[in-house]
Amino acid sequence: MAVTEEDCWEIVSACEMNNVILSVCHVLRYYPPVQKIKELIDNGAIGDVVNIYHMEPVGFWHFAHSFVRGNWRNTTESIFSLLAKCCHDVDLIRYWLTGSRCLKVSSFGSLLHFTPENKPAGAASRCLDCQVENTCPYSAKKIYMKRLQQGHTGWPVSVVCPQEPVDMENLTEALRTGPYGRCVYDCDNDVVSNQVVNFQFDGGQTASFNMVAFTQEICERQTRISGTKGELRCSGPGPVYVYDFLTQKSTEHRCETAPPNMMRGMHGGADFFLIDAFVKAVQSGDRSAVLTGPQDTLQSHLLVFAAEQARLQDRVITIHPDGSYS
Repeated sequence: MAVTEEDCWEIVSACEMNNVILSVCHVLRYYPPVQKIKELIDNGAIGDVVNIYHMEPVGFWHFAHSFVRGNWRNTTESIFSLLAKCCHDVDLIRYWLTGSRCLKVSSFGSLLHFTPENKPAGAASRCLDCQVENTCPYSAKKIYMKRLQQGHTGWPVSVVCPQEPVDMENLTEALRTGPYGRCVYDCDNDVVSNQVVNFQFDGGQTASFNMVAFTQEICERQTRISGTKGELRCSGPGPVYVYDFLTQKSTEHRCETAPPNMMRGMHGGADFFLIDAFVKAVQSGDRSAVLTGPQDTLQSHLLVFAAEQARLQDRVITIHPDGSYS
């Protein structure tokens, strides 16, 4: 939405004052597994929600690409990683607990491993010149050149090599001179590589969110929700599984898929459903199709800002009814 609280408030005020339809791209709300989880919770499949555990595995090379070498590596030049990468996830916790208000939040996290102190002996400042590159899992040659050799010219190679054509000559030059060829232990990154956030809601429910850089999975969220009558779990694109405490049986719930088109593979089809909802809202004037309107998005963003302050100040933050905090 914006990278400061003030700008978030201003966007909402301007939209409401001018009666504008706003849809913020919290794309995960439109992700079929997320919708299936919401449907099951609302239908009472696991009784009353007691606890939510949600994890964002960023992926070891994805984090190196985006948050060590890339655009979101430095808080001064962009923003802290919880907002840049995980505002979607905090929003999901609020979405699944619609009707409940967060009262308190705490958070812990740090930048580990991607620091000068961990630079291997003999390592160069650039991967193309490095004598120990073959022992490094974060090598730019492995992440980008190997993919190009396999025929992959899209993301992330296209980000590193914006100049057409995307070929080995242009990619090599980009790695030799650009930011993505730097040693991961020699960058100007300062955003955290792991963070946990804890939430207390007014109905007594608790939730925890965990962001980790060092994972095999790339952004395949892991979710486990405990209720009074059952437990729900989902990994990545699903399916969603519900275990019933009474019958002691697990039921599999398949998720909707986007129709065949170019957007089907974008965020698991969620991009299609988001744009489809926005177009329908504009066409009909019915804003109920938009799942991520101004006020809802504002509250999620304020909770992210509060969580980061809790981490920086090493204390529990109190959330007020309007979303402000102290």
